[in-house]
Amino acid sequence: MKVLAIQRAPQFSPNSVEKDRAILMAVVDRLCAKGCEVTVACETQLFSLHFPPSTFHLILSMGRLPETLQWLENARTIHHSQIDIVNSPESVAICSNRSHLVSEMKRLGIPLPPEQGTEGYWLKRGDACAQSEGDVVFAAGEEEKAAQIEAFARRGIRDVVVQAHVGGDLVKFYGVQGTGFFRHFYPTDDGQTKFDDEQHNGRASHFPFSLESLQTESERLASAICLSVYGGDAIVRADGSFCIIDFNDWPSFSRCRQEAAEAIASLVEKAC
Repeated sequence: MKVLAIQRAPQFSPNSVEKDRAILMAVVDRLCAKGCEVTVACETQLFSLHFPPSTFHLILSMGRLPETLQWLENARTIHHSQIDIVNSPESVAICSNRSHLVSEMKRLGIPLPPEQGTEGYWLKRGDACAQSEGDVVFAAGEEEKAAQIEAFARRGIRDVVVQAHVGGDLVKFYGVQGTGFFRHFYPTDDGQTKFDDEQHNGRASHFPFSLESLQTESERLASAICLSVYGGDAIVRADGSFCIIDFNDWPSFSRCRQEAAEAIASLVEKAC
C-alpha cells in the first residue's frame, strides 16, 4: 500500500513543530514496518510533487493551509472518493474555524462554557486556529474584554469567540475515533504547556468525573464532523460536571505518542 504523509506547516505548530513531526513519523515508522510504502512531505511542498494523488491508496494529513485542504478535496473528487484521507479536509476546515466549530458544538449540545460569567473571559480568534500566543487571550472583566476585542480588530481579526472563564481542573484529552483509544492528562501535573494559559486554573485538584462521558461527548463531536484523529481541552468543575473548551484536528499526542501512533496505524489498516 502506498501512503502519502503530509506534515503540518510550521505556523500551525506554535512551540510544537518537533512534537507534531514526531507523532507523524511515529505513525510512518509503524506503517513502513507493516510493509507500506510511505512518502513524507510538508504541506508547503505539495504543489511541487512530481506525482499525482492517484499514486497513493491513502493520505495521512496534518495540513491546515487552505491550499492543502483544496488539494486534498480535488484529489478525492477527481478520483471519485477512492482515496482515503485522514483527517478529511472538511473536518480540518471546521476545526480551523473556531466560530464554525462552536456553532457545531452548540447544535450537537456538546457542553460548552457559558458566554457570561463573573471570573473573566477567554477571547479566541474565530476565523482560524491559534497560531500565536495573541490568538487566545484572557480578560479579567468587561472593560478588558472590550479592549481585547479592539486589539483583535487592529490585527484585522473581527471574528472573535468569547467564552466565560470556568474554574476547575484543566484536562487535556486525545483520541482516535473508532479504535477505542482515548487518553486524558492534567498539564499542571507534568508542566508541559504551549502558552502557559493553564496558570489561570491553577494546579489540578483531580476532581472526580466521568471519563466515559467525556469520551462519549468527544467521540460524538468527532463523528459529527468526520474527524478521525483529535484532541482537546476540557474543564472539570468541583461537582464533576465538565465543559469542552477546545477541540483540534490531529494534536501532537506528546504525552502518549507511542500508544497514539499504534492506534492511528490501526485506523489506517482498517481503512484499507
